[in-house]
Amino acid sequence: MTIDQRAAAAPADAANEGAEPAAKGIGLVHEHERSLLLTHDGAELTRYVYRPWDRQLESPRPYFHPVRTLGGDLVSLYRPHDHVWHKGIAWSLPNVGPANLWGGPTYVRDKGYQQLANDGTMLHREFDRLDTTRGETAVVSEHLDWITEQGQTWFTEHRTFQATVDLARQAWTLVFETSFRNRTEDAIPIGSPTTEGRENAGYGGLFWRGPRSFSGGRVYSPQMEGGDDLMGVRAPWLAFAGRHDGNDRSSTLVFVDAPDNPGHPTQWFVRTGIFACVCPAPFFSEEVMAEPDTPLSYRYAVVIADGDRERSGSAGLAELGRVELDGARIRMRGGAP
Repeated sequence: MTIDQRAAAAPADAANEGAEPAAKGIGLVHEHERSLLLTHDGAELTRYVYRPWDRQLESPRPYFHPVRTLGGDLVSLYRPHDHVWHKGIAWSLPNVGPANLWGGPTYVRDKGYQQLANDGTMLHREFDRLDTTRGETAVVSEHLDWITEQGQTWFTEHRTFQATVDLARQAWTLVFETSFRNRTEDAIPIGSPTTEGRENAGYGGLFWRGPRSFSGGRVYSPQMEGGDDLMGVRAPWLAFAGRHDGNDRSSTLVFVDAPDNPGHPTQWFVRTGIFACVCPAPFFSEEVMAEPDTPLSYRYAVVIADGDRERSGSAGLAELGRVELDGARIRMRGGAP
């Protein structure tokens, strides 16, 4: 560079002095007493709202929304008019003994859906870990109480989640782990509307509600491709691909059941026709008894990718999810990746 060239460049260089550099890798922004924002290269991946402002009818509990692909497409829905208690991705349980930690009415055997005074709360108590590692991984750990509408604490929960990015696959992975413990003196059954007598309504667990435009999307499992006909299937993973309004792009979400989960491979609650939703449902057709002071633990990976990966590509993303589940066990316990 000549002296004249350096002189011409100097004003531009000087103008950039002191400018904040662009964010790189995974970031974690804490809006205290409200939410956590997960980012990649400064762009939003998801917001984890841990102090929701919901009515009691909606069973206030933490949730992930909005959830976006690396390309920026929105793949979650918040508070749809048909089920206002559906919020992005959330750990949600409709039948915890007589309590409802899902929101809205409760299905009662031989009576159908009843709006009862039983919509409880999953209340955030504190974080014990908020970490990002070299911009490659974010790990969050928190403690919660499950409180009935009458104000009784029935369960305590330790919840952890992590986020990682795979640029080569144009995907990122959310690993979610929950361990909850019955703090009462009595065993409490955890079930679903199906265990109460409603056929093919075994929802309850890590529930995702997709965008309106995803209605009619495609569902992939290791064995087949379909739609509503995959309701109740047992499989180690399930994928949902849908299309976006406005840009005509597609996205795929792959949900992976950890091999060490009770009842693996899990049953799946999935819908495409009425609306888009997926839920690995460990309480689909059989109640699980939560014994006093005995933990129940479940782990899942959700791989969020740009494009319709079809069944073969979804299988590859499911393998990525399994790898991240293994890595998360080390990271979430404070070890090296």
